[in-house]
Amino acid sequence: MKRNPKEQEASHGKLTRRSLVLGGLQLAFVGGLAARMRYLQVDQADQFRLLAEENRINIRLIPPTRGDIFDRNGIILAQNTPSYRVTIVREDAGDVDAVVTALNRLIPLDGEDLERAMAEMRRSPPFLPITLADRIGWDDISRVAVNAPALPGITPEVGLTRVYPQGPDFAHVVGYVGPVSDYDLSKIEDPEPVLRIPRFQIGKVGFEAKREELLRGKAGAKRVEVNATGRVMRELDRREGQSGADMQLTVDADLQGYVQARLGNESAAAVVIDCDSGDIRASVSSPSFDPNLFVRGISVADYRALTQDEYRPLADKTVQGTYPPGSTFKMITALAALEEGLVGTEDTVYCPGHLEVSGRRFHCWKRAGHGHVDLENSLKQSCDVYYYDLALKVGMDKISAMAKRFGLGVRHDLPMSAVARGNAPDRQWKSDVHGQDWLVGDTVNASIGQGYMLASPLQLAVMSARLATGRAVTPRLIKSIDGVEQPDGAGESLGINENNLRVLRRAMYAVSNDRRGTAYGSRIIADGYRMAGKTGTSQVRNITAAERAAGVIRNEDLPWERRDHALFVCFAPYENPKYAVSVVVEHGGGGSKAAAPIARDVMLEALYSGTPPLASYPKKDRNRIQAQQERLQRERPARGSYGNDRA
Repeated sequence: MKRNPKEQEASHGKLTRRSLVLGGLQLAFVGGLAARMRYLQVDQADQFRLLAEENRINIRLIPPTRGDIFDRNGIILAQNTPSYRVTIVREDAGDVDAVVTALNRLIPLDGEDLERAMAEMRRSPPFLPITLADRIGWDDISRVAVNAPALPGITPEVGLTRVYPQGPDFAHVVGYVGPVSDYDLSKIEDPEPVLRIPRFQIGKVGFEAKREELLRGKAGAKRVEVNATGRVMRELDRREGQSGADMQLTVDADLQGYVQARLGNESAAAVVIDCDSGDIRASVSSPSFDPNLFVRGISVADYRALTQDEYRPLADKTVQGTYPPGSTFKMITALAALEEGLVGTEDTVYCPGHLEVSGRRFHCWKRAGHGHVDLENSLKQSCDVYYYDLALKVGMDKISAMAKRFGLGVRHDLPMSAVARGNAPDRQWKSDVHGQDWLVGDTVNASIGQGYMLASPLQLAVMSARLATGRAVTPRLIKSIDGVEQPDGAGESLGINENNLRVLRRAMYAVSNDRRGTAYGSRIIADGYRMAGKTGTSQVRNITAAERAAGVIRNEDLPWERRDHALFVCFAPYENPKYAVSVVVEHGGGGSKAAAPIARDVMLEALYSGTPPLASYPKKDRNRIQAQQERLQRERPARGSYGNDRA
């Protein structure tokens, strides 16, 4: 049916309005979309480009090369050496168990290392490489490389690992490194990102730990392109880090090795200090251990053997061990009295074998007594009663102050683990620590280095160096950092009356060189090398009145742990002191028998910078000394023979 013109005109008008409305809506939508696209693509372009770049580019740290450690003569003590290792990527390996089994047929895999690697693999992303075997030999790495096509996901690699060529000789001084643990991170307020790199190693004990930041260096970084799963596709650029500082210590590797061998199987410690500079030339704790075992992961059996050894090989007895100094402390008591003007060099004290104080009898080591003795003879024969009497005159506070002046009861600032303060007690100390009054008997005990008095072998060596020089000699372990010499420890004058020091030095000379001296059997007879010293024996048990009446049990008849400690301190040459030495032999018995011979041998080795001539020893000892020297030469391992068995 044909519509009339009016109807057609009305219909056309409605269609036009609808088209305009629809067109307007479409235009508004397109305009809004265009505006949004412009906002995103132009106004926000930089922000989204950054986000996209961060998703595509990762910044990864490059571990720095750890600084080397040398002795004073440039002999390497700790270094980084190439190390071959085998890694596995789980997602590339497919059947991990089958691949590991095939690898184990080619090279022997340590059970503990394998178990640790599998545990690490389970908690790590599948694309990260996990170390299956570390520090393996060239033959093993070659077999893996040849068979690589049959070992999917397995990669032979070369890296750097820490090695200690001198082995046990420097285990306590240098220490060792190990992987960063959660405990290590918990002790650091704001850990550097490099510390979170898997298996990154830091110093655990000793010098390695105390100078960790200098030795570690600064990490580098590289930019890598990764895919959506995080797998590295390619390296874009890198910035190399800063290697750690090379450190030169004051110790002498040859002397250190000799002292370690000379102490042998004893539970003992010895320290050698240069009197001119304060340089520690040797610091030896025996028995020791091989630090290389800790770097590559010590076995449970080996660690248990170390921790259960009654001689405590893991402890550094030179700075951590504190012992009653015994008669080696008598010079301090005498000097306190001399400086106060309370005793003259010719004044004598009668020793009947004991001294009665406040109703208690304090005994001399010589039951029959020494009779009338002056200062020199009291020190030469180590009369206890003489020092009991001095202590009652001078008082404990003055004795304690003098002890601290000579480095006892003071924590020396050295980059070594757990350096002990020791104890030079006074009246206030006992009140603060024990809540008790100081007793006169405490003073008597302390006067001969017993009771509350405690000192480390390091402190005793410092005391000897200060007695020898009259200066505040301070121990120094770091000689240079990256070739820059560090300040020495020569020290200023102690302000002690030189005449009083001269009296004590002469008395110490008599100890070693007078026929009645307690160390006469361990004297040095070479002209220009003669030694001044002092023996010490410190009790570790109480001797009852009943035992004294029946006869004191000899050390040789007691269990090892109940025997007295043996001590000896000395300096030489007497006329111009060059070195000071201290030796402590745990439960060694008498200082004259156990410690003095070791100290004499160590002193001669230091003075001659090597094996001393037999003419330096008394004639009666020369055959024995020659046999000892030959034995020690055979027993000492070749330099640098440790840590390279699997490098």
